[in-house]
Amino acid sequence: MPKGEALPASVVLDTHAWVWVCGGDKRCGFLAGYEGRCTLPAIALWEVSMLAENGRLGLEPSVAEWIEDNTRPPVFIQPLTVAIATLSARLQDFHGDPADRMIVATALVLQQPLVSADDGIKHWFGEHRNYATMLIEI
Repeated sequence: MPKGEALPASVVLDTHAWVWVCGGDKRCGFLAGYEGRCTLPAIALWEVSMLAENGRLGLEPSVAEWIEDNTRPPVFIQPLTVAIATLSARLQDFHGDPADRMIVATALVLQQPLVSADDGIKHWFGEHRNYATMLIEI
């Protein structure tokens, strides 16, 4: 995120951005003190649970409690809707990861910028310049 650039009133968080924000990771330091709405696609709950289950992410005291503690305002869970599901299947030239597809589709349907450091997602937005303002790179 470029210095001095104002954040919009609402953003969608990619799964890793949510984990980084909750953990105080400096890569998401620009969100410190952010008073806007952070929309979290419901698929992120599954991704975090899978990462914890596979030993790739340690969450204390338990996965369920960590998620519960970190989905309070200003974080709001966005359920999977028909519009998000169908758009995720229609994203042209997008790689096959269904979670990434649903996260990007969530941002596009809600018309909120996506906060992400994912190279595949950044590449897709770079190839689809008509959505360029819909990505906040970290």
